[in-house]
Amino acid sequence: MTPEFLLGCAILLIGVVGVGFPREKTYVGRLINLEIPAFGLLLIMLSFDETLALLTFVGVTAISTFVLVRVIERRGEP
Repeated sequence: MTPEFLLGCAILLIGVVGVGFPREKTYVGRLINLEIPAFGLLLIMLSFDETLALLTFVGVTAISTFVLVRVIERRGEP
């Protein structure tokens, strides 16, 4: 096992717990809690050197973050 794989698993587990039991109930807090396990998954894929999966993950994460931020902004408007 590589260090990237172990670090990715640890971050993924911590992120899943953070998403399951959030301290802050705000939308930004939830968005940050979703990004932490995604980063752990990214490290796991990086340890396996799956280039296509890694590029797909980065693209989907960028687009989904943009969409989530836009939804958060709309809900914040009166």
